[in-house]
Amino acid sequence: MRRVPPTVPRALLCVMLLALSGCGWGTAASGGNERTPAAATGVTAAAGSSTSVHVMWNLTTENPRITRYEVYRGTTKVKEVPGSEHMVDITRLQPSTAYVFRVRARNADGVPGPLSRPVRATTPAAVAADRTAPTRPGGPRGKAIGGRAVQLSWASAFDARGVVSYDIYQGTSKIHSVGGAQTATVVTGLRPGTAYVFTVRARDAADNVSAPSGPVRITTAPGPADGRDTAPSGFRATAHRSDGAYYIDLAWTAPEVDGVVTEYGIELDGHAVTSLVWGGTPPSGTCTYSFYIGRKAGETHRVRIRAKLPDGTWGARSEERSVTTGTS
Repeated sequence: MRRVPPTVPRALLCVMLLALSGCGWGTAASGGNERTPAAATGVTAAAGSSTSVHVMWNLTTENPRITRYEVYRGTTKVKEVPGSEHMVDITRLQPSTAYVFRVRARNADGVPGPLSRPVRATTPAAVAADRTAPTRPGGPRGKAIGGRAVQLSWASAFDARGVVSYDIYQGTSKIHSVGGAQTATVVTGLRPGTAYVFTVRARDAADNVSAPSGPVRITTAPGPADGRDTAPSGFRATAHRSDGAYYIDLAWTAPEVDGVVTEYGIELDGHAVTSLVWGGTPPSGTCTYSFYIGRKAGETHRVRIRAKLPDGTWGARSEERSVTTGTS
């Protein structure tokens, strides 16, 4: 997986695509009618280890849409995440220390909302020379709660110095976390009529993480927004020549989902070749992506993309486009 900085020089491609272009998008003018976002709700904080705290909140649906959340430790902003995300790990903290956190939403016009109510968390004492991970959580179970949530439970993991937290994964994406005394939770923000695979990992105070639990497979109840409209739209592919080399230029419009898409999978000639991940605020409109493809004219390639959705699943693929080097 490649994380994209604001500016990336073009480089040669052998197996993976390595040259990235900027992604542009527009922000609607406020016209003097700026609307202040509401305060973030459902904010919680729980120690993840002796040096980290996991902060979570409810996603906010507003117009203009929320494009990022800011997390404050006391009066200091310590993290900023895209508007599609509703949790973050605050790291580099001190053991045995009480902290206060707040969250603030900021919309597409750049207007900040008020700070949320404060939440408190205390990190546990440091554990010296602990390199032993907890045992894996056992007996995971789950059931769908309608079309947009599931209920999960599991048996406690064991650690000689105590389990501090449990992390819940959907596939390879961490989408939830709870305190070490908790062995059940409800995961929200899911899509109706969608098959999910959840696993649970235990974490101790030294940040050792267990092996994953057994998988829990759950399909949410059918309903609107079942994923059929999650493919990027308006997908286009063209080629251009520069300094004796050919490049493929892609453009598409981000799918309308509950949140902002931060990652896309790129497929070339029927094979997944790389993931495109924005390191900063991701686009919510038209994106562009360019990569080196070779120096031969007359070569035809097929390309398509798909978005990784905020719930940790991959959305539908775009239409496949063919492009031939050396043709306009």
